[in-house]
Amino acid sequence: MHRVKEWTDKHLQGDPMIWVVVFALSIMSVMVVYSATGTLAFKYMTNPEQYLMNHSFLLLLGLAAMWFAHKIDYRYYSKISRLALWVSVPLLLYTFLNGTTLNEASRWIIIPVINKSFQPSDLASLALITSLASMLSKRQQNIEDIKESLIPMLIWSGVICGLIALTNLSSAILLFSTCMLLMFIGRVPLKYLAMLVFVGCLSGVMALQFGVRGETAKSRIDSFINGDELSYQAKHARIAVATGGILGKGPGQSLQRNVLPHPYSDFVFAIIIEEYGWLGGTIVVLLYLLLLYRGMRTVYKSERAYGGLLSAGLTFAIVVQAMVNMGVVVGLGPVTGLPLPLISMGGTSLLFTGLALGIVLSVSRGEVDEEWGGVSKNMGNIPKAA
Repeated sequence: MHRVKEWTDKHLQGDPMIWVVVFALSIMSVMVVYSATGTLAFKYMTNPEQYLMNHSFLLLLGLAAMWFAHKIDYRYYSKISRLALWVSVPLLLYTFLNGTTLNEASRWIIIPVINKSFQPSDLASLALITSLASMLSKRQQNIEDIKESLIPMLIWSGVICGLIALTNLSSAILLFSTCMLLMFIGRVPLKYLAMLVFVGCLSGVMALQFGVRGETAKSRIDSFINGDELSYQAKHARIAVATGGILGKGPGQSLQRNVLPHPYSDFVFAIIIEEYGWLGGTIVVLLYLLLLYRGMRTVYKSERAYGGLLSAGLTFAIVVQAMVNMGVVVGLGPVTGLPLPLISMGGTSLLFTGLALGIVLSVSRGEVDEEWGGVSKNMGNIPKAA
C-alpha cells in the first residue's frame, strides 16, 4: 500500500477526489456501454466485444490526455487557446458547409488518412473557455473599458457560439451559459452582460433560421413546452426509468436498449437507471456534484485569477452538460444531442473532456510546484486574483 500511495502521489497529482470521480465514472462507462451496444452489434453482425474494445481504447485515450494535460503548467494554455480559437473558426465553417452526417446530425468532419470522425465544436468550446478566462484575468484592472476589454470577448463569444449553433444548438447554449458565468465571476458589469445576452439571442435566432438542425430544434422545444405527445426517444427513456426501480434489473438486463435510439450515447443514463436502479442513478448524479464541488474548491484555492476562472469555466461546462443530459432522460427538458461526459460512447467528447479535466487538475496542483518555478518568471503577465 505504501508503494501504491507513493506512485499515485508522484504520477497522479492535483486534487485526488477528481481522480476518484473520473475513475468511478470510467468504470461505469465501460459497464453500461458494453451492455447498451449489444443490439448495435447484432444489427451490424459484429462481435459485441469489438465495441467494448473500441470504447475502452477511446476512454483510455481520454484518460491519457487528462494525465498529460495535468502535468503541464496551466498558464501555458493561455497562449495555446488563442491559436486553437483561430483554427476552430474555419473548422466550424467547414462542418456547417460540408460536415459528415452521423446519427442524423451533421456535426462531424472526417479526418483524412485515419478516416475517423472529429467534432470541431468540442475543440472550439475548450478553446473559447480557456481564452475567455485568460482575457478576463488580464483585463481585471480595466474590466469596464468597452473597447479594450468587452468588445474582444463579445466578438469571440458571439462568433464561436454562433458557428456551433448552426450545427449543434444545445452545445452552443451550454457554451454561451458558461461564457456568461465566467464574465459574471470575472466582474464584468451587468449592463455589459446584457449586451452578451443580446449577442447570444441574435446568434440563436440566426441558427434557428439557417442552421442544419433548426427545424428539429424548434419542433422539440415546441413539443416540450406545449406538452404534446412524447417523442419516440423520450417515451422509451421514461419507460427505462420507470421500470428500473430502486436497485435496477441488473447489469446487462436492460430491455429498452433494444428499442431506444442511441442507448450508448445520448440516452445512456436511461440504461444506467434501468439496470442499476435509482440507487445507481443517484450515485452517478452525486459523482458529478462532487466533481463540481472539487472544481469550485480549486477556484477558491487558486492564487491567480486565470487559474480560478479556468477551473470554474471548465468544471461548470462539464457538470452542466451532464445535468442537462440526465434531465432530458427523466423528462425535465427537450431532447438534445448532448452526450453524458466520461460515460457516453464517443471519441471526440471523451478526448476533450479528458483534456478539460487535466487542465482543472493542473490548476489544483497549485503554483508552488518546483517544476513550475522557472515558468512563473516568464508568465508574470497574468495578474493575481484580487
